[in-house]
Amino acid sequence: MKRFLFSLAAALFLFSGASTTFAQGLSVESLLDKAVSLTQKGDKSGTADALTQGVSALEKEAKSSDGSLKDKLLGKAGDLKNLIPLASSGKLSGGTLGKVVNAVKMLIGANRISGLLGKGESGLLGNAASLTSNLGLIKAGSSILGDSNESKLNGLLGEATKTVSGLDKKGPAAKLAAAASSKQLGGIVSLVSSAL
Repeated sequence: MKRFLFSLAAALFLFSGASTTFAQGLSVESLLDKAVSLTQKGDKSGTADALTQGVSALEKEAKSSDGSLKDKLLGKAGDLKNLIPLASSGKLSGGTLGKVVNAVKMLIGANRISGLLGKGESGLLGNAASLTSNLGLIKAGSSILGDSNESKLNGLLGEATKTVSGLDKKGPAAKLAAAASSKQLGGIVSLVSSAL
């Protein structure tokens, strides 16, 4: 009996591992992009699965983050969760899902930046690649904003992307880049927060 229970436990463990491999190594935004692309292909169960895993990854990231947009991210996770039944029944349009996903991308990018800003200079110095990729996420979702907000944000993103590249330099140049980018990045985070 003991041996049977042990093998049953092992089988369950393996099964639970298999069902999560889909999400292994995929970021929140990759899972959500996958859901959008599966919706457009009309893959109901695939969309629902990718969305379920995307929501779970989003909640996990939001809860463990130090950023200022944690509550907004959890709110968007709730919005996505409400779309899962529609996805399963094939009633979810790619456009509807795309809008929510774009908002999530902007919030994730801004929240990650906000977490780095909270660490002061040490959160910025040497982190050019991470900051640039998060600015890219914000840019990727910005089409959902109204024209004036989008053009204002794109202007800020352009300036910040240039300044952030100096964070990997050494000495006074890096410190100057940190001071300038701190201000620019703070402006971007607050614009995203107020727009969404």
